[in-house]
Amino acid sequence: MSFEAAVHAQAIKICRSSLEMCAAAGSGHPTTAMSISHLVTVLMFHTMRWSPDYPAYPTSDRLVLSEGHAVPAVYAAGAELGMMYGTDPRALRRLTHEDLKQLRAAASELDGHPNPAEGFPFFDAATGSLGQGLSVAAGLAEAARLDGYDKLIYCIIGDGEAREGQITEALDYIIDRKIRTVLPIFNCNEYGQADRVSAQQSAETLAAKLEATGFAAKIIDGHSPSAIKAAFDEFVAGAAKSSGKPMALIAQTVKGWGAASLQGSGWHGRPPTGEQLKRAMAELEQRRMEVTTALVSSDQFMIQPPADASPRESEPGEIPSLSAYMKGNDMESLLQSGSMATRRAFGFALRALGRANDRVVSLDADVSNSTFSEFFRKDSALAPRFMECKIAEQNMISVAAGLAAAGKVPFCSSFAKFITRAYDQIEMAIYTGSNIKVIGSHAGITLAADGPSQMAMPDVAWFRSFTTMRDRRGNPGCYVLQPADAFAAYALTNVMADYEGFCYMRTLRPDTEFLYSDDAVFNLGGFEVLNEGRDIVIAAAGYMVHEANKTIELLDKAGISATLVDLYSLPFDTDAFLDLVQQNNGVVLTVEDNFGGGIGSAAADALMESGDGFRLRQMHVKRIPKSARTPDEVLKMCGLTAEDIKKNAMEMLGV
Repeated sequence: MSFEAAVHAQAIKICRSSLEMCAAAGSGHPTTAMSISHLVTVLMFHTMRWSPDYPAYPTSDRLVLSEGHAVPAVYAAGAELGMMYGTDPRALRRLTHEDLKQLRAAASELDGHPNPAEGFPFFDAATGSLGQGLSVAAGLAEAARLDGYDKLIYCIIGDGEAREGQITEALDYIIDRKIRTVLPIFNCNEYGQADRVSAQQSAETLAAKLEATGFAAKIIDGHSPSAIKAAFDEFVAGAAKSSGKPMALIAQTVKGWGAASLQGSGWHGRPPTGEQLKRAMAELEQRRMEVTTALVSSDQFMIQPPADASPRESEPGEIPSLSAYMKGNDMESLLQSGSMATRRAFGFALRALGRANDRVVSLDADVSNSTFSEFFRKDSALAPRFMECKIAEQNMISVAAGLAAAGKVPFCSSFAKFITRAYDQIEMAIYTGSNIKVIGSHAGITLAADGPSQMAMPDVAWFRSFTTMRDRRGNPGCYVLQPADAFAAYALTNVMADYEGFCYMRTLRPDTEFLYSDDAVFNLGGFEVLNEGRDIVIAAAGYMVHEANKTIELLDKAGISATLVDLYSLPFDTDAFLDLVQQNNGVVLTVEDNFGGGIGSAAADALMESGDGFRLRQMHVKRIPKSARTPDEVLKMCGLTAEDIKKNAMEMLGV
């Protein structure tokens, strides 16, 4: 049997299909797909342990295509293998060559870049925003280690993509965490989109960087079947060992392999059509004749099946109330103090959740002693499920996407300001449908002394944009939660864990007084009425609920009856909110400790859509704040004190 000839023959089929489907779509990246045709062939037809009948089987080896624009190669291989796919897990169908013609069509599951949520379960996460795949692969490996599966994770990365900082974050993380079951495969075809890649991304320089990081780097001919097979065999053998360096592979390839007329610059994202396509197909045929002369009818590939999966997790247990948790951990004095930072309550809830639910994992970005995820980290029973990601928030979110794809419930915590570095990764996770919970601590201007470099102020508006759309389950793309006290933070952390979908919760640095008790019930999409009035609705969230609460007394002394709403969730129950507004003469004042576009904009949308008459004024941060010694000072600086709220309310009412 000629393995070499068989791989070449299959790789050429992948190249032909890649050209045909991109030509039919009128767009795509066939030349990049052609550069990985041999790598994909050896992986999917020989090395990986998986089943085309069950592409998402939990013990299967996984392929993460970080270089997502090369996806036609995987679709083509899937059609050759009759891979099952489709949006309904109960009614999957086999991928055919005829299906490939629907690449990028609106009704097709074959999206322009990989996305399991669109109906291609062979993949674990949406990729294509370059630099994220290796982190996803690390998350998949972390989940496999926790579950006791010996699955291997292969990740194909473009050479130009290797310049993304997140790749370095992921490489460091893999070394830090001693992960040996991930194989980074750098596809060095020497071309990016506009021109050649930098010499900094050459095969030799990449190898030197990888070696310096701690990997055993191997450079191979990415179109030599025997070299590819030998490298993969070496990785498989090394992954089973408990010591030694993890391996990284650098495959020197040709963009547009097999068709000389498509090689070089100028063909990225531009499929050939007409005479150009005919010429490329003829060149591929000539290439086939040259490299498959040893092929015989008995040549075949043998895919190794995955191991049988067995249940790894128990049913979640009961979670104690906040008061019971604190009493059970000798913290009654703190409970009796009447105040606590919401970040601390989150830490309590996270530890309680970890004890009750095997699926819960915690990730932090070197600030666990501030976010209080350290309560999880320092619990010896939970420590194996804590992942220290260091100062690398982008990697942290994508690792969480890999963990979520493997069935875990990741809680990612860092300063809310630093989470902004990972907005792209969060967006891709939301498109994937990842079940991730992000906790942004030290949120808003009441951080005070550290100044604006540490404050999160655009975060509510950004996350709130995802609350205005629906995911594939019909739920909001994201819930934004702003608990005002410890009881709310503790309860909402538990609510997030029960919900299948993306959530973002802001927590605060300063202590805040207790407003609620264990009896209060919090729901995604809910709100709480803390004071019922008749003249005006004041809607606030987080720290500003307390400032608005002071205003209620000030207004009462002035003869004004105000309704105070803790609008802790975005989106919220608009019908119930509109009822309150109608009971208060249609007058609404929103108050928030961040830039505009948050709860004020959400209230405005609800009021506009109702068609009823109303008056709305939005109070939010309207300047760049600076350091101040106390929260009160920075609130005064930004015009958000209780007196400022009173003044605005009275102006609205003409008093």
